Amino acid sequence: MLVILLIFVVGLAPACISACLSLREERAAKGCESQRSYSSNLRGGMLRLMETEGDLHYVDGLGYMIGDITCDLNARSPYLRCAINPLGPCDGCSAYAPRVFDRQV
Repeated sequence: MLVILLIFVVGLAPACISACLSLREERAAKGCESQRSYSSNLRGGMLRLMETEGDLHYVDGLGYMIGDITCDLNARSPYLRCAINPLGPCDGCSAYAPRVFDRQV
């Protein structure tokens, strides 16, 4: 009887520990809610800043992207151009690699 009870307790221990850790993280996340709203406002401000520069392009099926979308190194992201030149303009970039499209006849 004691062995069965021990097996039952050992089997439920990981689930109880997981539930406790989950509740702790949920409480901590509620405290960080104001910080998350600040970062989302910051991202929205970055998008508005890029829209005024005229470097933001909308591509159907992909969404907004900044930089030269014909470059093979483009990150295809509204926040980052590429890993090589993330902030600078694409004009005159030494790492510019245009995509080569094969024409099929």
